[in-house]
Amino acid sequence: MYNQASYSDNSTFFQKVKSLDYSLLICILLIGVISSFSMYSTDGGELLYHTKSHIIRFIIFFVMMIFLSFLNIRFWHSVGYLFYILILGLLLFASFYGVTASGSQRWISLYFINIQPSELMKIAIIICLAKYYHRSQINNINTFRNLLIPITILILPILLVISQPDLGTSILIGLSGLVVLWLAGINIKYFIYSSLVLIISMPFVISFLQPYQKARILTFFDPDKDPLGAGYQIIQSKIAVGSGGLYGKGYLKGTQSYLEFLPEKHTDFIFTLFSEEYGFLGSMFLLLVYAIIIFRILRIGAISRSFFAKIFCFSFASAIFIYISVNMSMVLGLVPIVGSPLPIMSYGGSSMLATMIGFSVVMSSKIHRRQLIS
Repeated sequence: MYNQASYSDNSTFFQKVKSLDYSLLICILLIGVISSFSMYSTDGGELLYHTKSHIIRFIIFFVMMIFLSFLNIRFWHSVGYLFYILILGLLLFASFYGVTASGSQRWISLYFINIQPSELMKIAIIICLAKYYHRSQINNINTFRNLLIPITILILPILLVISQPDLGTSILIGLSGLVVLWLAGINIKYFIYSSLVLIISMPFVISFLQPYQKARILTFFDPDKDPLGAGYQIIQSKIAVGSGGLYGKGYLKGTQSYLEFLPEKHTDFIFTLFSEEYGFLGSMFLLLVYAIIIFRILRIGAISRSFFAKIFCFSFASAIFIYISVNMSMVLGLVPIVGSPLPIMSYGGSSMLATMIGFSVVMSSKIHRRQLIS
């Protein structure tokens, strides 16, 4: 039950509009515009399917994000478990009856869009665990019950996503959940023990990986071993980024992209195309915009009164940082290719939808920052 003596939301619609974080909104719009121009470049300078689809989705999801922002933060708290269970059900459905593409069965066809539940789970896991830890006392965080339940909540979707198979997304879901556990106050010794167990079990885990997943790991250590096969993508990506230099080759002038040397340039490798065209300075500008987004989310979390809003904002900001770091490290050859989209920039409706839902909760936290949830 909510505490009726706490702050009551009697704000008018215009007061709520005024309470939006416009710095965050401008940065999201800026990333959307940049991504639209980049998508136009991936289509060879023509308004083709990927560009039109990306622009339409961004407009729809951005408007949806604004409307969902006006929902009281209590709503997001109340649906935390339900949202998780719904996405978990969609994951189960996708595993058995989903659309198969490129050897993976991870999509559900809704005719107008193919939904990838594993992308939505990145947000659902944060909302669910934020709700779970909202009422937990700090001195009870490390009890057996308060360790077993959240770990079970985290492991179930990871196992389902791995079975699809989608190792990269399962890792990102795991990292998103672990961030919440860390911020909730789980003792550091449990993270140390888990890391040691993971390191020791790595040889056994690798033996269960799919052949293409093993090839990605081996390619990471020596891309030149198979330059026309498994190592081709990362070699071409590093060539494209390096050839951009300080100022870049100019818009629509990226040779690696236009001569079709760079595969998957509209999805996970969109940063490679952007870096080739705009160079080091353009890449730094893009990073600056992302940094402002992360800073604004953290700021909103800091001024929110409810612990649910705080832990969600801090966790979501950390997750955004992880997604950006993994994607950029991947295209630069610093980590193995794991299939991690760059937030908003990369083509993909499910990834953008999940990100916009996350921004909705953040904006709701800003509008209702004085709201207490008992």
